[in-house]
Amino acid sequence: MPLDPQTAALLRLIDDAGYPPMAEGTPETARTALRAMTVDWVTPETQIPVGSVESTEAGGVPVRVYRPASSGPVPTLVYLHGGGFVIGDLDTHDQTCRRFCRDAEVVVVSVDYRLAPEAPFPAAVDDVLAAVDWVAGHEAELGGAGRVVVAGDSAGGNLAAVAAQARRDAVDAQVLLYPTTHMAGDYPSRTENAEGYFLDLVTMHWFAGHYLGTGTDLDDARHSPLLGDLDGVAPALVVTTEYDPLRDEGEAYADRLAEAGVRVDRVRYDGLVHGFADMVTTSAAAEAALDDVVARTRALVRD
Repeated sequence: MPLDPQTAALLRLIDDAGYPPMAEGTPETARTALRAMTVDWVTPETQIPVGSVESTEAGGVPVRVYRPASSGPVPTLVYLHGGGFVIGDLDTHDQTCRRFCRDAEVVVVSVDYRLAPEAPFPAAVDDVLAAVDWVAGHEAELGGAGRVVVAGDSAGGNLAAVAAQARRDAVDAQVLLYPTTHMAGDYPSRTENAEGYFLDLVTMHWFAGHYLGTGTDLDDARHSPLLGDLDGVAPALVVTTEYDPLRDEGEAYADRLAEAGVRVDRVRYDGLVHGFADMVTTSAAAEAALDDVVARTRALVRD
């Protein structure tokens, strides 16, 4: 279907701003730009309310814990932000975590994992697994429902899939929003959506270069979960969008999960682009899609 008109207007606004392409700048300038598109657009009136928010550590890794206003035991969701392993932080994904906390009624533990190039692969994986281990050991005092979920968008979806494989005895469900699953893969959507739809192929290569560096085994499932053993991993929700270079590898991952006998809820939102969860203030279609993702998550984690 055609690109969502409100999303198209946002992409034109970004283009007209005159900023140089992300891949031509530094990680620091890219991080500032993402915060300008996310943190700076939130006002006290638009901030999604939750029961409480607390900053702490999980296995030595900084985290932010969101608790819903409701009482009683709820699942605990470990959220891993996107940003190509190079940009993004607890603040850029604060609204997304608040939405999951409030509407899916879960305790959210948002993980501030280390970023490349300062801390290249596998630093992010190590931090995420340390946080998941800590959450699994403290779930009774977090959500109390005895269920641990890993979730994330883009690079965070990658890390969530990796964690679900590495900690299959601890993770009860996984929620993957437009994940990158095969870093060195070659898929038609990478050509079809190579440019013009927010995430472009040049930027993907820039991210991968910072994260993987040189000499990394390109078949390592810790950065390409599509290549891993999927037998016995947790049930999954896999989200893709029509205009995303990562679309096909996300759907290939859903296929592999199903082939391994894993229960998977897969959904593609036509007309939308990579990163729609951060575009809900400017696109009604993006907001409806994120509402649907959260509703599907609520059903998955309570099944």
